[in-house]
Amino acid sequence: MDPGMLDALSEYAAVVWIGIALVLALIEAATLGLATIWFAIGAVAAMLVSVIGGGFLTQLIVFLVVSVILLYFTRPIALNKLKIGREKNFTEKMSGKRGLVTESILPFGSGLVKVSGIVWTAIGETPEATIERGVEVNVLRIEGVKIVVAPVEQQQAAL
Repeated sequence: MDPGMLDALSEYAAVVWIGIALVLALIEAATLGLATIWFAIGAVAAMLVSVIGGGFLTQLIVFLVVSVILLYFTRPIALNKLKIGREKNFTEKMSGKRGLVTESILPFGSGLVKVSGIVWTAIGETPEATIERGVEVNVLRIEGVKIVVAPVEQQQAAL
């Protein structure tokens, strides 16, 4: 590489690293994927190394090491705390809701349960369960096109 180019690069390295950090931060703001923010922080660390006089290779190593360490150790924590990148689907949202049995659930059969204004075909938690009409139930999960339910008082007694 031309020595004049290296001098110019090291003279403006701090500005280049800040530019890289800004571009990465803008990408992060647009996507909210919690991926490029760590590299933006790595670019700021590399900029600090350039300000104190570190060579370009040192700056590059600091950028990569800081970025990878932050990505590996803090991204899972941030994703968990911020709940980014995952939205519950309809099936997961149904779990835990309460409903009312409108047609008795018979042993080894099904009945009807109204949940959030929608009538569902429902089965009991155990195949031999009988749940009478008018009983309040909790939705445990969805299996195919049926919801699996258990009476509210039965679940409270188990706690």
